[in-house]
Amino acid sequence: MVEAKAQTMIRAPVSKVFQAFVDPAVTTKFWFSRSSGPLRAGETVRWDWEMYGHADDIHVREVEDGRRIVYDWGGEDNLSRVEMTFSEIDGGTFVEATNSGFHGDAALVIAQALDSNGGFTTVLCAAKVWLEHGINARLVEDKYPPALRADWKGRD
Repeated sequence: MVEAKAQTMIRAPVSKVFQAFVDPAVTTKFWFSRSSGPLRAGETVRWDWEMYGHADDIHVREVEDGRRIVYDWGGEDNLSRVEMTFSEIDGGTFVEATNSGFHGDAALVIAQALDSNGGFTTVLCAAKVWLEHGINARLVEDKYPPALRADWKGRD
């Protein structure tokens, strides 16, 4: 099975970092632009990236307070699983995101995994800047600036 992994150290307490990924009031500062609600096990929420005209339904499977979040996302025919873990190291938080369950032929699976790795790396870096410095570096928004967005929309 192919997995895409991204990870980084965020120099903030686990409780603050974990909450930033569960509570859309914080997550919208660095990742998506709108959410239908917080992440709770057994619920489905909608995340919108209004700057791209894109949205995804997030099917929350597990939420272990301060430790782990597991959800499925993507289109019906392209659902993949994301597991995020949060570990305390020296007063900070080591965050790991693993995305698996990609679909298609080998070339498509590899392309999806590479895209996922780049996307989660961007998200974790954006979270780090927000949580450590209170700055929205616009990393997710600027990954595909307006001049490239027409090309990005064609990838769906």
